[in-house]
Amino acid sequence: MATMGITPWSLSPCYATEWAEIEARGKLIVAVKDNTRPLGFRDPDGRIRGFEIDLARQLALMLLGNHAAVELIPVSNRDRLDILHRGEADLVIAGLTVTPMRSRQVYFTRPYHFDSTSLITRQAGITQLADLRGQRVALLRGSSAIAVLRHRAPDAILLGVDSYQEAMASLATGEAAAFAGDRTILTGWSQIHPEYRVLGDRLSAEPLGVAIAKTANSGRLLIALNQALRELEQSGWLAEHQAIWGLTPEVP
Repeated sequence: MATMGITPWSLSPCYATEWAEIEARGKLIVAVKDNTRPLGFRDPDGRIRGFEIDLARQLALMLLGNHAAVELIPVSNRDRLDILHRGEADLVIAGLTVTPMRSRQVYFTRPYHFDSTSLITRQAGITQLADLRGQRVALLRGSSAIAVLRHRAPDAILLGVDSYQEAMASLATGEAAAFAGDRTILTGWSQIHPEYRVLGDRLSAEPLGVAIAKTANSGRLLIALNQALRELEQSGWLAEHQAIWGLTPEVP
């Protein structure tokens, strides 16, 4: 895809310090996930692929004129903010939900995708949230899904688990009828294990945004990223690539 609207030469005059360093380096350094299909994961050849990987490359094209002008750094969930504070990445595009607490530590762009709490099951008789009345629903202990399920499905019986692997085991044995978790992760789960189905019900809406460090001049980079994301949304690029990776673009 050709560069849309933003060009490297139009950015450089006003993007002091931070932008000048990125331009001199000739690449964006982006922290991403490499174990969260379909956002970012490794294929059988070890290459990192996914929706957020496509986005990182597209932003490199729009800001630096070359989709290959990007270095991808795999990052764990707990290190996604620290890597910015240490100055080891320019951007974080790693399934990072925009929250008030995180927004006090970093700058977030406009959302590029909306995640949600959703349900996955392998039981043919369960097609919607209402079918879970009186049924056991597994969810991670301490997760935000607990409050969501108590509000949206008060008649369901909640079963705490410690990991996605434990949740899968509970579904396989019939101990739980469904599992509640992040829709992006559940989508990747169903892509690997097609016997599982993600239900259409979206029980919440959590925006995912690109994060950058808060510094004296980083607001200027934030403007450029927001402009790029706005163009990607208006051109249909975001919706197209969400569909490619099995994600639903509509806001619930």
